[in-house]
Amino acid sequence: MHSPDPRRRSATARLLTAALTLLAALTLVGLGADPALAAEGDVAWTVRTASNSYGADRSSYSYAVNPGGTVEDALVVANRGTAPLDLAVYAADGFTTGAGQLDLLPKDGKSVAVGVWVHAERAAVVLKPGESVQVPFKVTVPANATPGDYVGGIVSSLTQSGDAAGINVDRRLGIRVKLRVGGELKPSLAVEDLRVDYAGTANPLGKGDATVTYRIHNTGNAMLSAQQAVSVAGPFGWLRAEAGQLAPSPQLLPGESWEVSVPVHGVAPTVGLTATVTLTPLLVDASGTTSPLAQVEATAGGWAVPWTLLLLIVVLVAVAVGARVLSHRGHAQRKQREDARVQEAVEQALREKETDAN
Repeated sequence: MHSPDPRRRSATARLLTAALTLLAALTLVGLGADPALAAEGDVAWTVRTASNSYGADRSSYSYAVNPGGTVEDALVVANRGTAPLDLAVYAADGFTTGAGQLDLLPKDGKSVAVGVWVHAERAAVVLKPGESVQVPFKVTVPANATPGDYVGGIVSSLTQSGDAAGINVDRRLGIRVKLRVGGELKPSLAVEDLRVDYAGTANPLGKGDATVTYRIHNTGNAMLSAQQAVSVAGPFGWLRAEAGQLAPSPQLLPGESWEVSVPVHGVAPTVGLTATVTLTPLLVDASGTTSPLAQVEATAGGWAVPWTLLLLIVVLVAVAVGARVLSHRGHAQRKQREDARVQEAVEQALREKETDAN
């Protein structure tokens, strides 16, 4: 039996490590109002914001900072388990997952904003059971930072050996950090790659379903979500069908996109269709107030051919044409027989006349 290639074992181990690390990151990044808790067996710890001039019992860190400015704050980490803890502390950039949730890059991910600008005073903390510690950190925004919104987090991380040999599981617990860098705020959303597809019905006089797909792209420099409205109509806006109430999109960071697929029922097959998508961008200010912005609208055309009805029409026309052809053929045959009888009668009369003359 051949022994496995060490390079293949190494690649597999790296893939498993990445998968397990990602899973831990998805489930253990705390963003709630209460202190976030990670617990498994005799290992348990919490993180929360420090109470200071920025406030008490904050659910996350949120700052408005000008380019070149600095902010100082702290993270409180507490060991709630029965085993000592050795936790790494670091910052990372945030991103929106495919499920619409905020997550953070892993420690070895390439952060370019919050993960680089936030520096914890300590890279690691060692805590005895029941012990807590306050970890100061400093936010330093570069003087050439582009105005707008940036989101990331400050993370406490515990790396443990997994069940598989050579596999480490990174359990993370963190708190979101949102920065609004001073300067002109330019919130903007775009609808991209809009298209409409139609699925008909066997009923020649019935209505079918359409699927409208598009991508919401945050093209501005502010974090935005959007209320969505989708409709499909025939030529000149006739026979419009609405998609109904849709859930708002998740909050998207500047530059991020979100794929959307919306079913629209009861669409008449009017040959030509026009899908219309209307977005109302929602901007959250520093106080947490949500403000709707000017609507963004996009349209795209598609086809909704009533194939069943057309087939029925073709069949009916074929039947009508066939009936006419048969009728014409029967009439011609009857005329031919009548002409033959007349010809025979004329010839008979001529023969009788010739006989009488003799």
